[in-house]
Amino acid sequence: MKIYNGEGIIMGRLATLVAKDALMGEEVHIINCEKVMISGRRENTIERQQDKRERVGYPLKSQHHSRMPERVVRRAVRGMLPWHINRGKIAFKRVICHRSSAPDDVPKQTPIVVKDASMHKLPNLNYITIGELCRAVGGKQ
Repeated sequence: MKIYNGEGIIMGRLATLVAKDALMGEEVHIINCEKVMISGRRENTIERQQDKRERVGYPLKSQHHSRMPERVVRRAVRGMLPWHINRGKIAFKRVICHRSSAPDDVPKQTPIVVKDASMHKLPNLNYITIGELCRAVGGKQ
């Protein structure tokens, strides 16, 4: 089992590492999903997310975009997996995301901090956290 700390990590880079480990058969937990970063201008990111939420066809069959940070990160990991084959669906079940620290039923071990995916490697300071994004589109926390 691997536990990744998502604090200050770019979402796409974290999702690729988690998807790779899940495909290899590891059970992966991501903690601090609320503090995962998305690079790009804050206004553009919020506008893109609101535009996605407003695009609705037939309401019973249209896609649902969650406003919970842990589900947004898990959905990003799903995008990195081969979802349409059975191997990808089984790997997706091994990915578990937590909003803050790990719950009591998860064994205590030091979380993995990925230095290569840190937001400090961004050339500019344009970023937004997943928690801020979810609150901007109507999330409760």
